[in-house]
Amino acid sequence: MRRVTKIAAASIASAALAFTTAACGESSTESGGKDKGVGLAFDVGGRDDHSFNESAARGVDKAEKELGVKSKLMTAKNNETEADREQRLSALAEAGFNPVIGVGFNYGKSIEKVAKEFPDTSFGVVDSVSAGKNVDSMVFSEHEGSYLAGVAAALKSKSGKVGFIGGVNNALIQKFEAGFVQGAKATKKDIEVVPEYLYPNNDKGFNDPAAANAKARGMLDRGIDVIYSAAGQSGAGSIEAIAAEKGAWAIGVDSDQYQQPGLAKYKDSILTSVIKNVDVAVFDLIKSVEDGKPLTGTNAYTLKEDGVSLSTSGGFIDDIQPQIEAAKKEIVDGKVTVDEAPKR
Repeated sequence: MRRVTKIAAASIASAALAFTTAACGESSTESGGKDKGVGLAFDVGGRDDHSFNESAARGVDKAEKELGVKSKLMTAKNNETEADREQRLSALAEAGFNPVIGVGFNYGKSIEKVAKEFPDTSFGVVDSVSAGKNVDSMVFSEHEGSYLAGVAAALKSKSGKVGFIGGVNNALIQKFEAGFVQGAKATKKDIEVVPEYLYPNNDKGFNDPAAANAKARGMLDRGIDVIYSAAGQSGAGSIEAIAAEKGAWAIGVDSDQYQQPGLAKYKDSILTSVIKNVDVAVFDLIKSVEDGKPLTGTNAYTLKEDGVSLSTSGGFIDDIQPQIEAAKKEIVDGKVTVDEAPKR
């Protein structure tokens, strides 16, 4: 049954297969490809992006551990076509994986098309709303979490200048920018917020750490001392640059980047992270399929339900926690409506 709900983040609620591991970055914990399990198609950057894809992978890990499901993981490449994504999803569905999940808005159209071809398979897509009686559209309030990051940035900045680095200048990443700018300005009216993007419309923006590193260094050279990056794997490059600048802070995204092993040597420069509980949404769908009651429709994970949050790892924002909690309460109570698009 198709439905529109808000789900609490704590809820527990054949040629295409010829892709090679090298070409598609796929991995598998199943044998033979015929056992019931989850098929997960990552966005560019793959599992080890320390951010968005990694969060989705944790949902699969939890399902494997708690539900005993098997899995196959496949990864997108830079500059893919719609046909590439359709082929990947079809390969997973045809092999018998259920559910099949596309991680990232780029899978929106392809999920919608492939879901029609496999009506007995449950599909999920992260960050996009796709029509279909057998599709779970998982969406998040990135702008609300980013508002809290803006509050933290304004309170921690000593120079009065903070920056935002987006991987790709599209509507989804603009939500991160909009919330961040609004939160910072609401906290300190005279704060200077500088938003910049790596690419106007190329998904390489989520898989180009060198570009993010250079962008961050440019901001640091201009006196910006707190930088929030919403750029997938590229964000690791900006964090690296920020860690080399004494007194500067990085704000992570999607996963708690302070806790990411691949970023451990930079963790003392990671002020906080806007956590997006993609893992919860992924697990929710897998469990619903296992329970025989697949989620469908648009399921929203919001700040009110802890679908997005601000991490406290490292204790760097402990001293400003009262202001952050006050800002969160205003959003949850409806006293503050967070912008979903930048005001330029």
